[in-house]
Amino acid sequence: MAEVVGRYVQLRKGGANLLGLCPFHNEKSPSFTVSPTKQFYHCFGCGAHGTAISFLIEHTGASFPEAVRNLAASAGMTVPEETRSPRQVAQSRQHKEEISRHQQILDLAQKHYTRALKTSASAIRYLKQRGLDGEIAAHFGLGWSGTDRRGLAAVFPQYEDVLLVESGLVIEAEDGRRYDRFRERVMFPIRNTRGHIIGFGGRIIGKGEPKYLNSPETALFSKGHELYGLWEARSAIRSEGCVLVVEGYMDVVGLAQLGIGNAVATLGTATTPYHVQKLLRTSDKIVFSFDGDKAGRRAAWRALQTCLPLLRDDASIRFLFLPPEHDPDSYVRAYGAAAFRATLAEAVPLSRFMLDELASRHPMEEAEGRAACVHEGKPMFALMPEGSLRVQIEREFARLVQLTPEELAQVPVAGPARVPHEGKLAAPGRQQGSERGEPPSYLDEAPPDFDRNADHEPAPQPGRGAPRHSGSLRRSRTVTPMAKRLLRLLLAHPQLVSTMGDQQLEILEQSPQLILVRDLIALASASGAHHVGALLQAAEPGSELAVLLGSLSAELIGQDDLPDPVSEWNDALSRIELDAIKAEQSALIQSGLPDEASRQRYQTLTRRLALIQRAS
Repeated sequence: MAEVVGRYVQLRKGGANLLGLCPFHNEKSPSFTVSPTKQFYHCFGCGAHGTAISFLIEHTGASFPEAVRNLAASAGMTVPEETRSPRQVAQSRQHKEEISRHQQILDLAQKHYTRALKTSASAIRYLKQRGLDGEIAAHFGLGWSGTDRRGLAAVFPQYEDVLLVESGLVIEAEDGRRYDRFRERVMFPIRNTRGHIIGFGGRIIGKGEPKYLNSPETALFSKGHELYGLWEARSAIRSEGCVLVVEGYMDVVGLAQLGIGNAVATLGTATTPYHVQKLLRTSDKIVFSFDGDKAGRRAAWRALQTCLPLLRDDASIRFLFLPPEHDPDSYVRAYGAAAFRATLAEAVPLSRFMLDELASRHPMEEAEGRAACVHEGKPMFALMPEGSLRVQIEREFARLVQLTPEELAQVPVAGPARVPHEGKLAAPGRQQGSERGEPPSYLDEAPPDFDRNADHEPAPQPGRGAPRHSGSLRRSRTVTPMAKRLLRLLLAHPQLVSTMGDQQLEILEQSPQLILVRDLIALASASGAHHVGALLQAAEPGSELAVLLGSLSAELIGQDDLPDPVSEWNDALSRIELDAIKAEQSALIQSGLPDEASRQRYQTLTRRLALIQRAS
């Protein structure tokens, strides 16, 4: 224990224990204690505590397996690993080498940007006008892209290297000419939970659009998964006891300059399940900060709906609505950090915001209004996991609509909801849910973090209509369990497309339930995508396929690669063909095999069935 912590913290003897400055918050006198006998650390200042494994996870951003391997290596031990074929080992090595090359390119670009900032009077003047000093700029690694169309050519002599395009730093035009993606922009490096740069955001300081520009989807970066400033804010989040979610880079950096260091920001996209999961792993108290105008409340409502499937009894999610004339940065500058912390303490809990918002949309003084409120609100409860928090909110809602909890429980979940009016937006890709607690979309089952019974197909619900795509009057296609299995495989392993033969494509073509699978195959073939981020980017925004991919991809978080995805794919296609053969045989038998053609067809199917069964 002491050896592990001692690599990162200077420790000295203090009685039976070791003392040092806490790495999780800023302090001048040591309050961080390590007990060699108990194999435990504790900080009396911020309350951080745990074992050697938790220290590596919290301090270095390592995953649990990585922390275990780190400890084993330091002890001269080897962690038992699942036996893998030489091909799998080679693929893993190739993937790691590719990631390493991308990482090296981004690190070199970051050094170039930070050097360029020191010599750019216009960029320094802009940052000073925003109230930022050199210390905070260095803390966040701010830089300057320069004005040269091919400025990175001075850093990368091999400017034609395909990796520069794949890493998102360079754009290749249709005529083959290349130029830097970022120009005339203050650069904000985006780091993952381990502190590694995975992409950049750039803020233009002159005239031009877009004002903010992110790296594109790459092998390292997907904006729907990442939170800006999470790495830099980790110590402040622990000491403040909560994580504050704001709108953009400048809000995060500006708040840190003013002493509020626990802020993070989504990267120009609405809050996603990935974001909420990361936030809940960081702190058990989340505060979303939004403007108090209509747009801010709509954004808050979408964030609330995204949070519902991930609620926990031991976590608090709150919403802070600032006056329309202020964002968090301007509010702190106007009233001070202490006043802002006081407003944070008064942030509205998710339950209160949800119930007040539902009540505000309906005339609650009349029975029709209360019934409409139940119609809109009941599916939202179905999204929540079972637990005390759900029970508490349901009881408050029952009082609001003048029903007993038992009467409310007997009200069936409504079928497809009407298209929401202005100010009543549903979360993207979501509609009303079922009584089992699934997300309200055309998916019959949710990602594991949304539905603890995700591997089981839900039974049909009485009165449940055909779900609709959010914001659309057309019916969405039903996604069967087998279709979901195929979609998950393709999403995790797009390279499977290159292994498909004509016979497999014909099997997929014959099944009307696999239309979306065929759409995804076509998308992967046309785009040449090699990872889930590229597939999500290639899908047409707002399309049925894009919404489906966004829903399914949530379960890929932390999911290990399958040992043999090709075999998994072949097995699934065999099952589809078996089911199709048996169905056709049953139809032929029911027809009584009236002619020779029917009897020959039945025999052909029987031989094919036997062949497949022997192969499996």
